[in-house]
Amino acid sequence: MTYDHADKACELFAGGLNCAQSIFVAFCDVTGMDRDLAVRLSSSFGGGMGRMREVCGTCSAMFMVAGILYGPGSDFTHEEKSAHYGLIQELAARFREKHDTIICRELLKGLSVTSDPEPEKRTEQYYKVRPCVRFVRTAAEILDSYLKENPPQNNS
Repeated sequence: MTYDHADKACELFAGGLNCAQSIFVAFCDVTGMDRDLAVRLSSSFGGGMGRMREVCGTCSAMFMVAGILYGPGSDFTHEEKSAHYGLIQELAARFREKHDTIICRELLKGLSVTSDPEPEKRTEQYYKVRPCVRFVRTAAEILDSYLKENPPQNNS
């Protein structure tokens, strides 16, 4: 298993995928998910969930990957559910250590951003001003680090 998805995730973001898609698709080799399905499934989480500027899409994607790889199956116990929620909180804490928050609007504080549903055009200026690629890299690095520390038992 490869533990170096950061460059791939950043390339996907630079290629036009949203923040969540960039993380979720970069880890298809680990989750076993079909790329097209991964693009569609994660499409709603960009811009802090449909550009509502809530939880950063990179974090939402981290949590979805963690669910595929470590989430309890359909016959889960209370303890398994609690342990999984603990994992999600740990991943969020690791992201917060680097960026102080997991909330999109707070990560983009100081920039002129709206919750308008129309995404901004991906221009050269967009990439110069937007810090989002840093968040993509951080989320991919956090996931890679966690995977290395805790190899998934039942990955596809």
